[in-house]
Amino acid sequence: MKRQAYDYFDASTIPDDLCPIATKPSPMLPGDWRSMRPVVDRAKCVKCAVCWLYCPVQCVVERRAWFDINLATCKGCGICATECPHRAISMIEEAA
Repeated sequence: MKRQAYDYFDASTIPDDLCPIATKPSPMLPGDWRSMRPVVDRAKCVKCAVCWLYCPVQCVVERRAWFDINLATCKGCGICATECPHRAISMIEEAA
């Protein structure tokens, strides 16, 4: 995680009995807890951009001839696979 130019808040004002998770930003990304991940079949993708339009976190990235998924930010919700009219995206189980 990048170091911020300034602190998020004044740490001296935090009560001692507060849960520690509320006082530190989490370095965890959505891709760290995903159980299913989308895979794009490049032969079927016609670059219609429906997956890009429906993705709630905008993790669909444009390549020259197809769309691809940024797995660092993908939550694995499967909306892109459901909405793809060409069935070019399939959801597979995330490997451990």
